Amino acid sequence: MSAKVRVRFAPSPTGPLHIGGVRTALYNYLFAKKHKGDFVLRIEDTDQNRYVEGAEDYIIESLNWCGIPFNEGPGKEGDYGPYRQSERKDMYRKYAEELIKSDNAYYAFDTAEELDAHRKDHEEKGKTFIYNWHNRQKLKNSLALSEDEIRDKLDAGEDYVIRFKSPEAENLHIKDEIRGEMEIDTSTLDDKVLFKSDGMPTYHLANIVDDHLMEISHVIRGEEWLPSLALHFMLYRAFGWDAPKFAHLPLILKPQGKGKLSKRDGDKLGFPVFPLEWKDPNSGEISAGYREDGYFPEAVTNMLAFLGWNPGTEQEFFKLNELVEAFEIDRVHKGGAKFDPEKTKWFQQHYMHEADEKVVAEKLEKILQHKEIEASSEYVLQVVELMKERAVFVNDIWEQGYFFFVAPTSYDPKNAKKAWKEDTSDLMQELIDVLKEQESFEAETLEAKVKAWIQEKEVGFGKVMQPFRLALVGAMQGPDLYEIAEMIGKEETISRLEKAIKTLG
Repeated sequence: MSAKVRVRFAPSPTGPLHIGGVRTALYNYLFAKKHKGDFVLRIEDTDQNRYVEGAEDYIIESLNWCGIPFNEGPGKEGDYGPYRQSERKDMYRKYAEELIKSDNAYYAFDTAEELDAHRKDHEEKGKTFIYNWHNRQKLKNSLALSEDEIRDKLDAGEDYVIRFKSPEAENLHIKDEIRGEMEIDTSTLDDKVLFKSDGMPTYHLANIVDDHLMEISHVIRGEEWLPSLALHFMLYRAFGWDAPKFAHLPLILKPQGKGKLSKRDGDKLGFPVFPLEWKDPNSGEISAGYREDGYFPEAVTNMLAFLGWNPGTEQEFFKLNELVEAFEIDRVHKGGAKFDPEKTKWFQQHYMHEADEKVVAEKLEKILQHKEIEASSEYVLQVVELMKERAVFVNDIWEQGYFFFVAPTSYDPKNAKKAWKEDTSDLMQELIDVLKEQESFEAETLEAKVKAWIQEKEVGFGKVMQPFRLALVGAMQGPDLYEIAEMIGKEETISRLEKAIKTLG
């Protein structure tokens, strides 16, 4: 095995990439970059029945959006390709046969019906059927049949599988980089299928062969693969290969209740569990994505990094290069990490406030274009400068500052009732006259002028300022009123006041 650190992320293209998968990819990426190594993407598509159109492109786009692109993989061919298992399938048979020759595997000819009958028989007796050392001599396989019988079956083209021959009573000692030393009794393991007569390997064989041929030094994967660890360890040993180091990441748990985070939790509580929006090609169902919901990729990766790892310091905000610097695999927790949608928003708000105003303005311009609203880039940037501190998402700037771009078409009834009294229309008409006289429409000058007029009239400030805000905004929200008036300009300010008098007077 190469001394160089090489890690891989190996998803199946059976649908959109879950946020748990993104975290696995992120930890692999951070580990690789920390050790000046390679991050490989391998598409495990041997299960053609579950293959979903567009899923592979979705996986690649997700990694790129999150800022964790792979060094080698489909479309970025390195020296270890091809990177789709379906394109490698011709190479697995010889490895399966090699295991038969070394007495580490055997042909099994049992039909699905026969195995089913064994299972039912065991269930009736209150037992569990496991195909392994204690019954394999009694079943239909090459350990129990004569050489002639085996040859006849193979020559006749009978269906078979190749099963791994688990040792009878051995205590395996395996080290996991996160969980430490583990001891596994092989007596409890079943003889897993490695290869089928249709020429397709199972996940277990393909996985080991590919990791070996791609010189993977560390296998960093989800906790759900822990039950397969003993088999994978024994397969390396059976081939006489050095095993990589293994690290099994904790599960991401539901925000409420027990169990693994699922799409249903996101639907129920209103947050995405996928990085990008996904439209199911079969059902047409659309699932929300962090990108389309307006999250910055930096907020998502920062949040994911903390789901199962911490740097051991008080620091919570990490840019990607800082995560690379701080990441240590032995600081990953063993226990599951509860997903917290509010914490994700908190990260988002931080990155929103940190974001370059020009970048935010470009995103806001896209929202405006979609709504067919025209505004100069300079004007949009000014709005962003005024509104960014109040926003969590770019869309909030539109929702909280729409009045910079369009005049209100209605007025909040509760505020209107409170602010618009019998004499308000006359007052607003006088305010229009004051504004008409203004040469300069800068916020500071306006403020001085209007304040002087209010004091001269000896009316309460609220009596003027509340209906004035209502006329410009349509509600009691938004930044400094004079800033709004300066931004929308003299003509528009007066026009909105006139419209309010007409509507509310």
